Amino acid sequence: MDFLSLFAAYVLLVLTCIILLCRYSGQQQTPFLTFFNFVVKFVEPITPKWLQTFSQRTLHRLFHQRSNMFIYLHLLLECAVYAEFTYEVFGFCREMDTTLTSLSVPYILLAVKTFFFYLCIRRDPGTVTEKKVAGQQHVYPYDRRLFHPGVSCPTCQLIKPARSKHCRVCDRCVQRFDHHCVWVNNCIGALNTRYFLLYLYSVCAMAGDMAVLTADMLLHAVLRSGLLRASYVDEFGEQQTAGPLFVVQHLFLTFPRIVFMLGFLVFVFFLLAGYAMFHSYLALVNQTSNEWYKSRGSVCQHCHPTSTSDHLCQPAPDHSKRYFYSRGLLRNLGEIFYPPQPVRKKDN
Repeated sequence: MDFLSLFAAYVLLVLTCIILLCRYSGQQQTPFLTFFNFVVKFVEPITPKWLQTFSQRTLHRLFHQRSNMFIYLHLLLECAVYAEFTYEVFGFCREMDTTLTSLSVPYILLAVKTFFFYLCIRRDPGTVTEKKVAGQQHVYPYDRRLFHPGVSCPTCQLIKPARSKHCRVCDRCVQRFDHHCVWVNNCIGALNTRYFLLYLYSVCAMAGDMAVLTADMLLHAVLRSGLLRASYVDEFGEQQTAGPLFVVQHLFLTFPRIVFMLGFLVFVFFLLAGYAMFHSYLALVNQTSNEWYKSRGSVCQHCHPTSTSDHLCQPAPDHSKRYFYSRGLLRNLGEIFYPPQPVRKKDN
């Protein structure tokens, strides 16, 4: 049973990291950053210079420059899971008389997910350009709390429309900027948030359906083997009834790849389901991840409390509410799936 304890400890560690990540997201000082800095200070003196340079360049390449590495990793994990499901689970399910309709659902969801995944990668998120910036400035009003009129992007040298942000990875300003997603190697903005949400939903549905089919296959395997009525002799020579832990251990030894695949699917489902719920909440209140991050105890970047000569930016009373851009649930959702277009000047 030792390997079960190690597996449980591993799952507990992963869940703890996820909880801490959600708890301290949006804060400058976090336990992750403190621990990382401590490790770097401890390891740096004993690490060869070439290895430090290689690590820095690799991390910069992965997280600070556009790279298809995570797209390839995404496809590799997907192929591995579907290969195992097709090779192992599909055949067992057919023996259990599972209908072809039920078994075809994961492959249909794969096609749907791939379509939205492609759109997330290829579609323009809403790049702010010199030609469009005048019209984009009239799409959203400035809340004068997070976004202020007349502020220029120091990199693009363009007036920043409300709700836009310059992405350092893509080196462009994006209208209604949400975040840069390394898994699609693209920004998520005004024009592709709908595809990103549908992509998240399809991945969750795909992982959930495959997990249910795999769990059903393992359950039928246990029922057919009669393990629930079996008994065994323990290390003290006493006869014991096979309990849940014994059944799980038997499944680990009999179907190791399938059990680990099931664990991976369950982990992915709950992780992405939580992430999808978070973005669904943002869509319902018409807020972006960037705005949510900044609104968590943020201070106006144009205000300096220590200054006594300059006035502070004071928002108007109707600007002080947290969800400034919310227009009601239906209109908020309509804005996601039918994003407002830049205002075009009429020709005289």
